[in-house]
Amino acid sequence: MVVLHYTAMQCAEDAICTLCDPEKEVSAHYLIARDGVVTQMVDERARAWHAGAGRWAGCDDINSRSIGIELDNDGFSPFSSALMDALEDLLAGILARWEIPAHHVIAHSDLAPLRKFDPGARFDWRRLAVQELSIWPTRGDDLPLKESLATLGYGVEDFGVEACLNAFRARFAPWRDGMEFEADRRDAASLAARFAVDPWDGAS
Repeated sequence: MVVLHYTAMQCAEDAICTLCDPEKEVSAHYLIARDGVVTQMVDERARAWHAGAGRWAGCDDINSRSIGIELDNDGFSPFSSALMDALEDLLAGILARWEIPAHHVIAHSDLAPLRKFDPGARFDWRRLAVQELSIWPTRGDDLPLKESLATLGYGVEDFGVEACLNAFRARFAPWRDGMEFEADRRDAASLAARFAVDPWDGAS
């Protein structure tokens, strides 16, 4: 799988220094700066320490099963066009090389909804979905939310439905807040019907 993050730092140079500092015990395979410059820091075949504790599709060792991409963004600002252009090019290559399906391109918040928020509500997931580099809901049946979220890979048994719904909304409907809506159920059901995630089998 591929996990997308934001750096939450002032600039790409500061983030690179942090990611390359062994005392920080954090790393990522790639960092994309706001001007579109891509820096590779870890070989794609090697483990990077970017995900931390979490769970997705029954897998709780995300670092051993994923490629981590850090995006130069403070968490509040729009993502630059140059950054998004570079991300599209990078993702297209990664998905082709490793035969990773688009529904395994996920947010850090998807796998750790109780403690992570990145890449945040300003990230344009729909743009990636148009390029078949991620997924986007249409409108499905009004089915139970818990089952749909679990089918998609969210760890509802570990984190609870509310936390997983918040992570789902951060990607697909950041304008929604509060109680569960019919629209949440229909969006989740539409994705679950098309992109059911099997329990983790060791694939990327």
